[in-house]
Amino acid sequence: MVKQTFCRACNAPIIFIKTKAGKSMPCDAESVTFLPNGDDLFVLPDGTTMRGKAMNVEGPAAKIGYTSHFATCTNPDFFRKPRKSDRKKV
Repeated sequence: MVKQTFCRACNAPIIFIKTKAGKSMPCDAESVTFLPNGDDLFVLPDGTTMRGKAMNVEGPAAKIGYTSHFATCTNPDFFRKPRKSDRKKV
């Protein structure tokens, strides 16, 4: 079972999925049903990614995945570090 938490920037419900590289990726807590071969990127429960098109469908071709929270966060600048050119010189 995956533990649900909340984004520190926008307070949206999120979960963390361990990627194949061993890193934890924040994803929206609500799963999405999609069909493969679309333009959107989804994170599967096993940590792999797959492109598809979100659709409300059932059947053998339908997949279940999650949307990366990096794509949907309403306050992404909260986590961004300033660029070297934007830092104040002392």
